[in-house]
Amino acid sequence: LAFHPDYANNGYFYVNYNNNSGNTRISRFSVLADTPNQADPNSELNLLEVGQPFSNHNAGDLNFGPDGYLYFGLGDGGSANDPGNRAQNRQMLLGKMLRIDVDHGDPYSIPEDNPFAFDDFTLDEIWAIGLRNPWRFSFDRLTGAMWIADVGQDRWEEVNYQAPGSVGGQNYGWRCYEGSQAFNLNSGCVAQSEYTFPVQVYANNNSVGCSITGGFVYRGATYPDMYGYYIYTDYCSGRFWSLEPDGQGGWQNTELANLDNTEFVTFGEDREGELYVAAIGDGIIYRLTAPCNSPTAPVISGETLTCSPDQPAVLMATTAPAGHGYAWYRDGLLVAMGNEQSYFATEAGIYSVAFWADTQEGCNSAPSAGFEVRGAEFPDELISVEGFELSAPDGFVDYRWFLDGETIDGAVGNTYTATENGAYSVQVTNTDGCIRTSEAVMLVVNGIRDIGIERLALTPNPFRDGFQLEFHTTRPGAFRIWMATADGKLIWEKTLSVGQQLKEWISTPDLPAGVYLFGVEKEGRKVVQQVVKR
Repeated sequence: LAFHPDYANNGYFYVNYNNNSGNTRISRFSVLADTPNQADPNSELNLLEVGQPFSNHNAGDLNFGPDGYLYFGLGDGGSANDPGNRAQNRQMLLGKMLRIDVDHGDPYSIPEDNPFAFDDFTLDEIWAIGLRNPWRFSFDRLTGAMWIADVGQDRWEEVNYQAPGSVGGQNYGWRCYEGSQAFNLNSGCVAQSEYTFPVQVYANNNSVGCSITGGFVYRGATYPDMYGYYIYTDYCSGRFWSLEPDGQGGWQNTELANLDNTEFVTFGEDREGELYVAAIGDGIIYRLTAPCNSPTAPVISGETLTCSPDQPAVLMATTAPAGHGYAWYRDGLLVAMGNEQSYFATEAGIYSVAFWADTQEGCNSAPSAGFEVRGAEFPDELISVEGFELSAPDGFVDYRWFLDGETIDGAVGNTYTATENGAYSVQVTNTDGCIRTSEAVMLVVNGIRDIGIERLALTPNPFRDGFQLEFHTTRPGAFRIWMATADGKLIWEKTLSVGQQLKEWISTPDLPAGVYLFGVEKEGRKVVQQVVKR
């Protein structure tokens, strides 16, 4: 069951269930108008119904994402070993994570940014493929990251992770892979590099477990020692684990408890971020606790502006107690862990820090209050070229022009007229003291008169979808123009008949961003300029 993001006003909630025919149904219900804590059984609106060929592992979870869309997971249809290879079949909804817009359409619509919305060979609702039995999945309420626990066949149980801002389209591998190991590569499989493998697996056996139950990232305040940990369990064993980044691009998995097995089947999260787990064996809902004598949360002080990687904001945490280091976060994501009391912030964001115990027996602190660091604001284009005239935007407190990396004496205004061949760039300083240097643009000043050109302009440069070529000539006739990669590989060329003036739009919508060469030739002589596509 999932409540609509605007439930307080519309009273809508959504249910993923199997009906009496054995089919999976996604339905919307409403509460009674005069009794808002009671559902109206006659209010069902059936959004989607999917046939289930077998009765086992049909999944059954659904959640609204931070984007406001409804996500729900479906198992591969059951039996064993996915006999119909449904999880890899893009024309079936089974074995997939799905995403729909319940606020538009009848009864729903497809978000335009669904990864396969315009793919004729894949159903539009699909967000990700290759799942066996996603039980359960959740979103980190702070970062928006998605966590999917997928029940394995008989070898591996797995945890899959989608980073914040993911565009979807992942293939989690089943039935080609179970966990990170090949399972059945006989048909319908692609290159190994095209799969997204789990961030954590554990063996399916009698002692460890046989059916994963996915949970949540703990974001409550009662137990700071658990803050930022993804908590999950196993239905068959009663073991609980935590999973968190290790600060080095990987993941650290820790067993938290090995409890009496009462068949822990699902987790819940309250409005404060505290976690609960329900046991179907004894019919009890338990609250997760982590008794620990945690140190007081640290405090951050420091600079509130970061200019660039060369001019970072320096942040400082209060001193950690003995046996603790520091865990630094930006927008809820771990960015550094170690013994450094200071952190050099090179990106804008909300920073926090926690005291981190050196041993598993120690207790972490709650994170500090958020400390906002803003980033320097500069225009996308710091340099523009028209003929031999170079210019930078107005409004900066200092300008310095460079030719081939060397300072041009006396060039301290926002414009400069090129007098020599070479690579020109400009360095600007804003009112905060932040410095930014433009990309270099190549100009040929001496040499264009050799082919009869008085003035050559490529504008704008840098460019996005194209640029204007313009020149005046004292020698009318045929001119060859061309464009090449920075290492000289020809992209295109054509010959134009020019009178006294040429004005031609050069369209480049399909050209990747990068540095290119543009050439003009006549009678064996040529002029080459550097152009930059953003």
